[in-house]
Amino acid sequence: MNLNRKVTLLFVALAASILIALVIISLYAFRSFALNSSTAHVKTAAEIVRVHLTEAMINGTINKREQFLERLMEVQGLSMARVIRSPLVSQQFGEGLQREMVADRIETQVLQDGQPRFSIIDEIGEPVFRGTIPYIASSRGTPNCLQCHRVQEGDVLGAVTIELLLSGLRKHAMTSVIGIMITVAVFSLLAITLARRLVLPVGDTATEIGEVVQRALKGQFKARVTQRTTDDVGMIAAHVNRLLEYLDHGLSSIVERVAQLTGRMPSGIDNQLETTIDMVNSLADAATFKITIEEDETKAEIYERFGQLLTKRFGICEYSLYETRDTGHLQVIKINGDENQNCLWCNPQILIRSEHCRARRAGHVVDGLTQEHICAAFVADAQGGEVRQHYCVPIIQSGVVGAVVQLVTTQTIAPCLALQVPYILMFIREMAPVLEAKRLTETLRESSLQDVMTGLHNRRFLEEYVETLVATAKRRHTVLAILLLDLDYFKMVNDTHGHDAGDAVLKGVAELLKQNVRSSDLVIRFGGEEFLILLPDTNGEMAVKVAEKIRLAVEQYKFRIAGGELKKTISVGVALFPEDSETFWQTLKYADVALYRAKETGRNRVLRFAPEMWHDENDGY
Repeated sequence: MNLNRKVTLLFVALAASILIALVIISLYAFRSFALNSSTAHVKTAAEIVRVHLTEAMINGTINKREQFLERLMEVQGLSMARVIRSPLVSQQFGEGLQREMVADRIETQVLQDGQPRFSIIDEIGEPVFRGTIPYIASSRGTPNCLQCHRVQEGDVLGAVTIELLLSGLRKHAMTSVIGIMITVAVFSLLAITLARRLVLPVGDTATEIGEVVQRALKGQFKARVTQRTTDDVGMIAAHVNRLLEYLDHGLSSIVERVAQLTGRMPSGIDNQLETTIDMVNSLADAATFKITIEEDETKAEIYERFGQLLTKRFGICEYSLYETRDTGHLQVIKINGDENQNCLWCNPQILIRSEHCRARRAGHVVDGLTQEHICAAFVADAQGGEVRQHYCVPIIQSGVVGAVVQLVTTQTIAPCLALQVPYILMFIREMAPVLEAKRLTETLRESSLQDVMTGLHNRRFLEEYVETLVATAKRRHTVLAILLLDLDYFKMVNDTHGHDAGDAVLKGVAELLKQNVRSSDLVIRFGGEEFLILLPDTNGEMAVKVAEKIRLAVEQYKFRIAGGELKKTISVGVALFPEDSETFWQTLKYADVALYRAKETGRNRVLRFAPEMWHDENDGY
């Protein structure tokens, strides 16, 4: 119910209430007036009858009182007048006229107690006011009742009953009440009409404001409120219109700017306000996401966080993350949130020949949601069931595709994914520079932890990695074998054949070491011609075998140098952590002691550390 109807109903209710109250008051007033007036008339008529009867008795014309009563009945409104004698008068003067002889119940009560009685009775559907007035004997006044009647002071001599017709009064009362009702109704209608003329603009303006606000809540700010008056209501309408215009202009500007950032312009059927709020919130969330991943240590953490974002925020459980390696090949990072899977939604050939990946080759978005079969490498039925569609986004780093994000969905929910894509792209755009920074950081870090000439890890790497290595061994209760290796008479190579030949020998030794250990083992150039090999989960016997294998491989290898070939030998010292010592660096010293003893006892040999090798002169190691 709008304001106009409420106000109209309020005024109608007030007018009806006033009208009903006036009718009730008028009817009550007329009734009271009729009773009082009838009572006065009856008393007056009764007094006239009493006076006439008294005068008739004094003048000796009492026998003509019947004619008097008949003439009295001709008075307008009177319907009956009769006189009732009391038993005291009948005893003194005998029975009177017929109409004076019969007393009804009310008259009998009046004769007994001398109190007048008044009442309204209904005679043949017409209201009649009846009054019965007693005649009281009194010695006061003229004439003196006790002079003629043998009664006591205050005795009842008789009663006069007068009946008045009330139809005329009732008709007059109804006419008056109807007149009042008509007058009040007319004035009420005039008041309601005037009030509506004053209130209608308020109600209509309020209704329109409500409608435009509802439209505004749906993102529509083009509607305007009609300015009907120049008063405060009109000013409110004008202010609302200016506000809507300001919001429309401001929101349109915000939408354009946000659309530039998100790549999505709201359609005509979108709620412009909700869509803008959603996009702004997404921009804020993307900025927060960027701040969060900037604090992550590695790219792996960033990919993990992005995968959780796809699953928890966007409900995408099927996706692939690929990264471009330095060789140009693609490497699987995640498939459906799992790090230990091969290609699922793409032909595995893309890992060998990355140009088979259209996103990697073209360097722009591949929209398989709107263009089916756009990429020949996509496997739409990899898991059976409903055929899948894809949306691939390349992440550009340093001008080339550094990674590829592949979103996978069924045809049924592909339209939902299409709506989410602009928001996902915001997070990808925020993630791209952070991945690039992490890649550069990892490259710099790897270069600082790598020996430039041999490509092996350097001593700095050992210093950073040793705590992790030791903690792993302690947690798993395993043995870590330490092999310290040193080329025999390496200084002669540099002195005889030059430093180029020495570098070639070191590179060759590095390759031999890598070829003769496991992928989980660590080979480190410890300094100069010294190398360090760490063998996790390896006991003393196996460590010695590995060391002997390496010694033999070096002994049999022919190093190619300028002007010919060269053969070299190597000495190895072996120690075990934590068998030989509870600390890693002390164990390393024991390996060095074993290496020194191997050098001292003839070189080109492998020696396992024994406690007797340690003596006071080794404290300098």
